[in-house]
Amino acid sequence: MAALEKRRPAVAPGPGFSDGGRPTASRAAAAAESEEDFLRQVGVTEMLRAALLKVLEARPEEPIAFLARYFENLGLRSPASGGAGDPPGQLLLQQQRLSRALWHLRLAHHSQRAAFNNNVSVAYECLSAGGRKKKPGLDGRTYSELLRRICREGEAPEATVAPLLRKIQCRDHEAVPLGVFRAGMRTCFVLLEFVARAGALYRLLEDPALAAADRRVGQAVLDTLEGALQTGDSDEAAPARYLEAGSRLGPDNVALAMDRAVVARRPCVPMHREEFLEKAAALFIAKVKPVG
Repeated sequence: MAALEKRRPAVAPGPGFSDGGRPTASRAAAAAESEEDFLRQVGVTEMLRAALLKVLEARPEEPIAFLARYFENLGLRSPASGGAGDPPGQLLLQQQRLSRALWHLRLAHHSQRAAFNNNVSVAYECLSAGGRKKKPGLDGRTYSELLRRICREGEAPEATVAPLLRKIQCRDHEAVPLGVFRAGMRTCFVLLEFVARAGALYRLLEDPALAAADRRVGQAVLDTLEGALQTGDSDEAAPARYLEAGSRLGPDNVALAMDRAVVARRPCVPMHREEFLEKAAALFIAKVKPVG
């Protein structure tokens, strides 16, 4: 027996393991590569890359909270995310999709054309997802509801933005292509910024004692604003071009308009903020082409 034991060949350690039974460096590298392949296959790598790109686009003050909100909304992208069977569930899911679409639309300012257009595409895809009984596609009802929600949360007076909504809304069951959706979103955001700038201009004209502006001065400034908008007038001009044209209304032009109005020596009649904003917005809306 002792002779047989001496002639029995020694068992070599298995490949990839040391004498102590621990994995070698090659086995650890293979395991790491396998884990990376798994993350790629299930889409985690691409998802994290997309999340980091959103952080770089938005540059939020609190990146961790931003990422938490991003991943919280990510699950709503799936058409099967609950509520597809009964009407209350559908309504809740629709509101969640609208909230998520609006969140994406606000990640980049409309002046950041590439980032904004990319976010518009993501919002469109989110709203176009179909349930078990619904074909994918964006209808006019959802599109119009998102427009109204943007304006409502943009703190612009309802009477000011209502004429624009009537121009760019679609019929409830009308199919809304991506190009129309993009133009509507951009126009809406530009109008809100235009109204905000008009509000800042009105504050310069307002008499604190009367909580109103002199109508002569207000109308003179509106006439000057209309002239500034005319400089960017063209058939192919985008809404943002009108915003840029309006921003050229410098202090010198405003001062001259105010001087001319005061010299006219007409009776002072107040112009309130709501009226001024409506008239300023009307100058912008008159240049927006209606849908269809």
